[in-house]
Amino acid sequence: MSLRLGDTAPNFKAKTSIGEIDFYEYLGNSWGILFSHPADYTPVCTTELGKTALLKNEFEKRDVKVLALSVDSLERHTGWINDINETQHANVEFPIIADESREVSTLYDFIHPNASATATVRSLVIIGPDKAVKLIITYPASTGRNFNEVLRVVDSLQLTANYSVATPANWNHGEDVIVVPAVSTEDAIKKFPKGLKIIKPYLRYTPQPNVS
Repeated sequence: MSLRLGDTAPNFKAKTSIGEIDFYEYLGNSWGILFSHPADYTPVCTTELGKTALLKNEFEKRDVKVLALSVDSLERHTGWINDINETQHANVEFPIIADESREVSTLYDFIHPNASATATVRSLVIIGPDKAVKLIITYPASTGRNFNEVLRVVDSLQLTANYSVATPANWNHGEDVIVVPAVSTEDAIKKFPKGLKIIKPYLRYTPQPNVS
């Protein structure tokens, strides 16, 4: 199965480092991030999981629940978490799925045979409260993820889900956004009382609407 943007994220039950979970029940009405790791006790993954744990408050502030996945066993996860906490000066509290059967990896298209027949690629899926897939980023096993970019994307997704705007290149929270083409300039003037900056009829900026 090939998972694409807009698809409904498949539900599943799985054993994790915090106990057995039902994915949809775990997410509730929150946003979710599910990200895969090629194996336990790998150096890049160790830094990634540590960084995720250190960003706990940032994810909570955005109402995002995170889950990691590896095809190794719960027993290995337990030992690995101890290593992560020690080496990354973190406290991993979010669940790490033990996907020994590769069932979840297959559901989420985390195994790419041309990269490896058995290990997952370094994929990250963002899921909205409606359980739709909002973003997929896939890295090779050798390249660690940029979690500042993950937070930036979450900010953009949450903003654009509620307002008729898009975010320009290199946008960060608090900066001007773009009014989507579907909104006429006449309507945009009413819709965005902070004002419009019209560069071209199709390129119109407005201050981010959900910040004071």
